[in-house]
Amino acid sequence: MTLEAFGVIAGMKLPWESAPKSDKAELRERLSAEQYRVTQKSGTERPFSGRYHDAKDDGTYRCIVCDAELFDSDTKFDSGTGWPSFTDAIDASSVSLHKDRKFGILRTEARCGGCDAHLGHVFPDGPGPSGERFCMNSASLQLHSRLSAIAAPDHGLDS
Repeated sequence: MTLEAFGVIAGMKLPWESAPKSDKAELRERLSAEQYRVTQKSGTERPFSGRYHDAKDDGTYRCIVCDAELFDSDTKFDSGTGWPSFTDAIDASSVSLHKDRKFGILRTEARCGGCDAHLGHVFPDGPGPSGERFCMNSASLQLHSRLSAIAAPDHGLDS
C-alpha cells in the first residue's frame, strides 16, 4: 500500500514535521497541551469538552495558531455532536480540505489555510445550502467577539 492511499502526497510534510524546531518550541510554550495536540498532531478533543461547542456569542472564529479568520458565528449551528459546527468557512481560502483515511474510513480533514493547523473534519450532513458540516475542535479556535470590537460611544463630554 502506498502513502498516497492514506492521503499523503510524496514529499509532503505533516504540520508537526514541517515547522522549524524554534517554531515548535514557541508553539509548545504559547499553546496549551490540548491545543498543540489538536492543531499540530491532528488530534481530536472529546465531544462536549471544548469551550465553543455550545457558544452563542456573536463574532469571528480565528485560528488559535496564526489568528487567521476561519468562521463567522452567523454560520454556527448546534449539530448535537459536541463540537462547534459551521455551515461554511469565511471564504474558500481560509480553510483547506484534505483526504483523511485514518482509522480505516475516508473523511475530509479541515486545516487552516494560513498555517496548516488541524481544525477538524467536514461531513456531508449539514443544514446549509452546501450540505456540509464543518465539525471543528474548540482547541483550534479563538472567538473574537464583535461586542468587544465595538468602541464605547463618545457622548461629547470632556473630563
